Amino acid sequence: MQLVHGLHFRNLRGDLFGGLTAAIVALPLALAFGVSVSPDDGAIMGLYGAVFIGFFAALFGGTPAQISGPTGPMTVVMATVFGNLVNKNPETGLAIAFTVVMLGGVFQILFGLLRLGKYITLMPYTVISGFMSGIGFIILFIQIGPFFGYPGSANVVQSLQNLSKFIANPNPVATGLAILTLIIVFGSPPKLNRIIPAPLLALVVCTLISVFIFPDSNIPVIGKIPTGLPKLHLPLFKLDQIQDMVGYGLMLGTLGSIDSLLTSLVADNITRTTHDSDKELIGQGIGNLFAGLFGGLPGAGATMRTVVNVRAGGKTPISGMVHALVLLIIVLGAGKLTENIPNAVLAGILIKVGIDIIDWSFLKRAHTISIRATALMYCVLFLTVFVDLITAVGVGVFCANLLTLKRLSDLQAKEVQAVTIPNGNNHKLRLSVEEELILSQANGRILLFRLGGPMSFGAAKAISQQMSIVEDYDVLILELSEVPYVGVTATLAIENIVKEAYENRRTVYLVGAIGIVEDRLRRLKILRRVLEQNPVNTRLEALHKGMIIVSQRQIHSSKV
Repeated sequence: MQLVHGLHFRNLRGDLFGGLTAAIVALPLALAFGVSVSPDDGAIMGLYGAVFIGFFAALFGGTPAQISGPTGPMTVVMATVFGNLVNKNPETGLAIAFTVVMLGGVFQILFGLLRLGKYITLMPYTVISGFMSGIGFIILFIQIGPFFGYPGSANVVQSLQNLSKFIANPNPVATGLAILTLIIVFGSPPKLNRIIPAPLLALVVCTLISVFIFPDSNIPVIGKIPTGLPKLHLPLFKLDQIQDMVGYGLMLGTLGSIDSLLTSLVADNITRTTHDSDKELIGQGIGNLFAGLFGGLPGAGATMRTVVNVRAGGKTPISGMVHALVLLIIVLGAGKLTENIPNAVLAGILIKVGIDIIDWSFLKRAHTISIRATALMYCVLFLTVFVDLITAVGVGVFCANLLTLKRLSDLQAKEVQAVTIPNGNNHKLRLSVEEELILSQANGRILLFRLGGPMSFGAAKAISQQMSIVEDYDVLILELSEVPYVGVTATLAIENIVKEAYENRRTVYLVGAIGIVEDRLRRLKILRRVLEQNPVNTRLEALHKGMIIVSQRQIHSSKV
């Protein structure tokens, strides 16, 4: 296996500058994401996650210019995991939570080894949009408390219930700094933003204001961050928690895979390259495995940091590794500089992240495309915010698949036609003059049954319904020349048609079955019998033979 996808040193200067720039952008986000998970020691967890995922996902991944680390969606899930496990296990909950992060990494590695990368992003856009928008709203809601100077809460309902209290009694200093943060991150001029990223500018300016202008405000701050190398957190399993741990790990692994591969698609578009999905999953899994092992937050490919890296010149995995090493230097020696960062400033930065995650474009115009799709999207959004993420995605994918199957079944039903007498409604058959003449002369004694397009189980009902319309005929011609695929259920429906025809002493011809369709039909004895006893090459040949049989039966009937 190739160790690094797209690694070379021809772009070393651009990769160094890209990695440094991405690290500057990642620093405030890693701190903010960490604090949103755990106000006490979350900041260092966010930094460790950025370091380990950023380095190993770049080293082993399949998207050369991608920058990985804690992201909004992954942080929201981890906040739920962390809160639930620590509440249930006050003494060992932290170790169990990091074990879940490792399990998420293991699942991602398995997804990559099983070559599932190309399937993971095959999720309906309505579900992805509703899910991501829900994540954005969760980030907004849980930052309400810190924005007004109060402790944060990972519970959306609790945050909304306290909204009136926060608004009525805000901490003026904290709220002022949060508002200033929003002004900077939203209003920073593009030219200045290229020199110093807006989140970092807001972090520096607002922290300096807090330290030098309001030194005695007593607003909540990050506090002391441990420096030095991280401690090893060996996996810890509790038998009574195994089901929850595996479920949470699968959720983190699946979400991280989707999040990363969607960012990989963005990276492909701006770099004009092609990523290796399965290799990327393995790299992300290794990164999350090490993040959990050393007490870091889980993460994924980060769209904003990846775009910043590419625009600053990063093109190879070296940029991702440089970004991680710069953050490691900060962790090892610059922890003192981050102790006085106000939580309200991080809340302002995260509110900008939440707003950016919400799919405003689709929210505004979804109803013009499809009412059903709009309803599904809002359903997923609501479940994401107020129920849980697994339920939201599960219900969304299930409903989306049902709607898709219904539409496909309707389309397949239109491709099923039973014809005895040619008329203007049989345009899909494209009958020749000779074929129309034979059908007319047969006077309804020949049933031409045409199937078109892929025939899945959705077409089986239409096949049975069409056959029930015509009961009295002598010859059945089944035409499958425009069927590229036939499913098991549809095959069995065809078999039933043939069985019924033979039971009523009718002659059956199968026309146009080739390749995998013919192979599938031959596996059923009665259909193989039709193909071998009544071989025909064309529809016209089948009509001619059918007309002979009809004529013979008419003569026999007249004699009787």
